[in-house]
Amino acid sequence: MPSLHRLPAAAPALPNGAFASRLMEMLAVPTFVIDTGCRVMIWNKACERLTGMPAAEVVGTRDHWRSFYQAQRPTLADLLMQDRGAEVSQLYPLPAIHPAEDGALCAESWCDMPRTGTRRYLAADASPVHDDGGAMVAVVQTLRDMTEEKLAQAALERLATRDGLTGLANRRCFDDTLHAEWARALRQKQPLSLLMVDVDNFKAYNDANGHLGGDECLKRIARAVSSEMRANDLVARYGGEEFAVILPNQALKGAAIVAERIRSRVERLTMGSVEGGAGLTGPAAGHVTVSIGAATAIASPDTNAQQLVAIADAALYRAKHMGRNRISLPIAEVS
Repeated sequence: MPSLHRLPAAAPALPNGAFASRLMEMLAVPTFVIDTGCRVMIWNKACERLTGMPAAEVVGTRDHWRSFYQAQRPTLADLLMQDRGAEVSQLYPLPAIHPAEDGALCAESWCDMPRTGTRRYLAADASPVHDDGGAMVAVVQTLRDMTEEKLAQAALERLATRDGLTGLANRRCFDDTLHAEWARALRQKQPLSLLMVDVDNFKAYNDANGHLGGDECLKRIARAVSSEMRANDLVARYGGEEFAVILPNQALKGAAIVAERIRSRVERLTMGSVEGGAGLTGPAAGHVTVSIGAATAIASPDTNAQQLVAIADAALYRAKHMGRNRISLPIAEVS
């Protein structure tokens, strides 16, 4: 008679609550649970690994915020338990765009993680737990570490808005910023100035020093121009050997001062000359120099940012026509 396979003995039954707690402890997703008093009931292993905070130090306390922030502030679970969901948009700059269900809250933010000494970008989901009568008895918060994705996204955004050679803003970023600054100048009734900066006789320099020398020249000029900027100014590589500088809340007199500082700083750079450049005369024959056209707008509903660009371009053309290595101011402001 064939032998019968012995069935494994049934595991000892656990009370429902104990089984749920054991299950949550073993989840790979960082999870914690708070009670109606916002005290931590469960702090699972994955949460320990993420925060560096042992469960023994946090369970039974209201100190779970210390795992994420330097200064005391509510977690998403606290906001849900305390019926303060309206504060999510104030405390979290990026509430989740997908709608939460069953009263849950979702948000994303950078967290300082004091215990681990790292800064992590975490996506949080806080969900209510109700008893049979519908009363909220606990809140479960799960966490997703999205730091690598966020850093990769930021890197892609930088690539999309930065010039690969100089590291300056690219033409796309310039156009977007100029549009935004024009709107702000119109709204706040402040002046907006623009400088168009062009490297003099760059083709001759490039021919004499090779493309690598030309690239190095552009990079050093980019650094020289950037060194004269305020925090809210923008320097962009407009195209080829031409740069553009947006100067918010800067009148024409101030723009002219900035332009002259740029011209003088570039003239003092030691990058060799354009030896062998046929037909060159004046300062450009022995130095790398720039010509600069300036323009200032008093924004109004009847004008636009392209007029500012056109006037700065015209001023740049005059600077070139007058002998290069100089600045030229507009005949009239945009108004």
